Amino acid sequence: MKYMLLINQGDTPLPGAPEWDRLSEGEQKQVYADYQAINSTPGVTPGSWMEPPELATTVRVDDGRALPTDGPFVAVKEALGGYLFYEADHLDAAIELAARIPAARLGGAVEIRPLREG
Repeated sequence: MKYMLLINQGDTPLPGAPEWDRLSEGEQKQVYADYQAINSTPGVTPGSWMEPPELATTVRVDDGRALPTDGPFVAVKEALGGYLFYEADHLDAAIELAARIPAARLGGAVEIRPLREG
């Protein structure tokens, strides 16, 4: 089964933000090491690095016209911070992988969605 893991940013400290600087050097290195380990896990296809939600553009269509607006559709705390794909035999493996994602323990959350095949 293929899964998409959606990493919701929440209060997760991000590099370059003041919250990140409050983490010890060891904690910062551990976050990087954890993501590297996840990305090298068999079955994982990492997603691309995403810019912060403040740089998003949301598009709605009204009367056939595209209406772009600056910023995310959802509150920044709920915004998507990243994603990856994971091929595993069962949901439990995807849950175990999600629990290893630093954002899940640092104020964010990980949503797991099975992908339809065919």
